[in-house]
Amino acid sequence: MNLRKKEEKVLENNKKKKAFSMPDSYIILFILLILATIATYIIPSGAFERDEGNLVPTVIPDSYTQIQGEPIGFMDFFLSIQTGMIEAADIIFLVLIIGGSFAIIESTSAINAGIMQLINKTRDKKILLVISVCTVFSIAGFLGILHTAVIAFIPVGIIIARAFKLDAIVGVALVYLGAYSGYTIAGLDPVTTGFGQQIAGLPVFSGLWYRFIIYLFILVSSIIYIFYYIRKIENNPDRSIMGNKRFNTEHQEIEDNLPFTGLRKVILLYFVTCLTIYTVGVFRSDWGLNEMAAIFLVIGIGTAIIARINPNNFVKQFVKGAQGMIYPALIVGLARSIVVILENGAILDTIVQGIASVIEPLPAAIGAFGMYIFNLLFNLIVTSGSGQAAIVIPIMAPLADIIGTTRQVAVLAYNMGDGFTNTIAPTSGILMASIAVGGVSWVKWLRFMLPLLCIWILIGTVALFVAIAINLGPF
Repeated sequence: MNLRKKEEKVLENNKKKKAFSMPDSYIILFILLILATIATYIIPSGAFERDEGNLVPTVIPDSYTQIQGEPIGFMDFFLSIQTGMIEAADIIFLVLIIGGSFAIIESTSAINAGIMQLINKTRDKKILLVISVCTVFSIAGFLGILHTAVIAFIPVGIIIARAFKLDAIVGVALVYLGAYSGYTIAGLDPVTTGFGQQIAGLPVFSGLWYRFIIYLFILVSSIIYIFYYIRKIENNPDRSIMGNKRFNTEHQEIEDNLPFTGLRKVILLYFVTCLTIYTVGVFRSDWGLNEMAAIFLVIGIGTAIIARINPNNFVKQFVKGAQGMIYPALIVGLARSIVVILENGAILDTIVQGIASVIEPLPAAIGAFGMYIFNLLFNLIVTSGSGQAAIVIPIMAPLADIIGTTRQVAVLAYNMGDGFTNTIAPTSGILMASIAVGGVSWVKWLRFMLPLLCIWILIGTVALFVAIAINLGPF
């Protein structure tokens, strides 16, 4: 009888689990879109005057005024989705082109064979592989050359995770968290740190030594956390956040004994050469998303020529690869539409003004910490590093003078605030595209990422208070 009762209880629990399923990322974003629309009816509209003389228009301090705003109506709500898709078109088409080009490369098994070669040599040194992959991507992130480009390398992470029989979260984490361990501090990124310091009137890339120390702490904590998760699911596969379905059905199994032929070596060398050209272009010619899309078209076509792929087969493979990226591509536009709602409702500047008025009378340490927390939260709305700098730094820099801390501390608070919550913000097109390419839902990624995010925030808090104590400058 007891055995029968236990079986009935198990069946009942299974029914309950099936009855509740976490909402899809599109559903979550649509709910956030509704909440943003409601906010336009509650929060007063306002605007700062902006200096149009910079690369990105920056706000003029003490210029905030309330304006007659228009709350978002029924048609505007749905039009915002279309507008979001248009404004995010560069990322959307980049994702589709990456999908098509990777499909061509994967048809040759060049990357798979190369990675299997690496894995076979480090089979008993998994920690070394994790450290190497994360460190390489983190250096690119620290230099500011692997922010949006991180999407392109997610399939590589998935291949590594599949080969080690882990799960898709590990595949995404190796690449995405590797890159963002560097990007969160972005010591030599001209678009975030450089632009922010320029607005604050600081020497560009000043305080680099201190940012490098923070970067090392962030990177080490990320590597330890990823390896802890790997060990956990190796010891007990049921503890994988992905559950029984560890990988997307579109992620192909990898042959263990895939030969690394001369042709595959040439294709892989060509792939690396093209990406190196793009990296040089970022530094020397300010290349961005459009140039990356062009490079991936060159990669796809060039690979087809080297491998002698029939033109008709090329088209079929490319389109099939692009089709597999429809989900992550469109989710980028939906994420952008939330910002469109807030901008059209003219409530972003009101939020900034409200927080600034609260921070101004606070003591230096508490005020700086308030800036940090504000940037962590504000970044959930405006995930663009340069966009956030243009809005908050003109307010925070003079605010730092008032509360008695350095402007370098204010920029550091912006840096870490902008970087850390990028890893969970559903409004970030880069994040949503990256996890969708990896076949990981936002909810599952959030479960994985929250503990590490708390560690990062704690490291950032300590770093901020130390910066205040040593009067990090030059001013």
